[in-house]
Amino acid sequence: MFQFETRRFKFIGCEIIYREACFLAATAPHQVDVEFLLKGLHDLPTENMLAKVQAVVDAVGPERGYEAILLGYARCNDGLVGLQARDIPLVIPRAHDCITFFFGSRQKYQEYFNENPGTYYLTTGWTERNTFGDQDYSRPAYGMEGVMGKLGLTESYEDMVAKYGKDNADFIVESMGGWLRNYTRGLYLEMGIMDEQTCIDNARAEAEERGWEFELRSGEWSLLKRLFYADWDDDFVVVPPGSKIVARNDESVLAAEPVEGES
Repeated sequence: MFQFETRRFKFIGCEIIYREACFLAATAPHQVDVEFLLKGLHDLPTENMLAKVQAVVDAVGPERGYEAILLGYARCNDGLVGLQARDIPLVIPRAHDCITFFFGSRQKYQEYFNENPGTYYLTTGWTERNTFGDQDYSRPAYGMEGVMGKLGLTESYEDMVAKYGKDNADFIVESMGGWLRNYTRGLYLEMGIMDEQTCIDNARAEAEERGWEFELRSGEWSLLKRLFYADWDDDFVVVPPGSKIVARNDESVLAAEPVEGES
């Protein structure tokens, strides 16, 4: 029987990049098993986010034969800082947040960010996972653990009307949506993974309704592709077993350091 060697990886990432990660897992030259966590981890206190990601990483035992665990996360408000590699190396892109994935590099994202302040970014994941526009406050991804839960605002609009009255309910919803006033433009990054016209039309309509400028731009696959294709250059941190992810307040963003007490 014919046999061949294949490299095996485990991908653990945010569902925001669900479509892109599934496509790359299907087309990469290696075997990549994928697992996704709900969006909204960054709403948790950093130690809680770290604990949840660490638990998923720790559940991947060495007996599965994975060469490395690929992380579909960035620094994410320091929620990945302190994440430890146990028996299997971790690989994480050097990036402050996941928008970098859709620009292809932290340099390109930084350039756009500097030239276009007040931009709200959208992709299929951010559109489909209900993080823009009229949000469903009754389904926070991590319930009472997240910001919404701690503020006591996890109830549905209907429940708030029944409990506080319509005027008060409207005020609560408007107040929670007030952060959108900080934006003046919307950018949709089209990755070409599917027919994205409906997502684009919705993003354009939302921008028009809010009086924002709207821009449609082609996304860039190179960073995510290199993650899945094991083409790890200086844009990635490889965290060996016994080490952890640490933050760097310079262009490197992230690095790896040995865990104290580990040989």
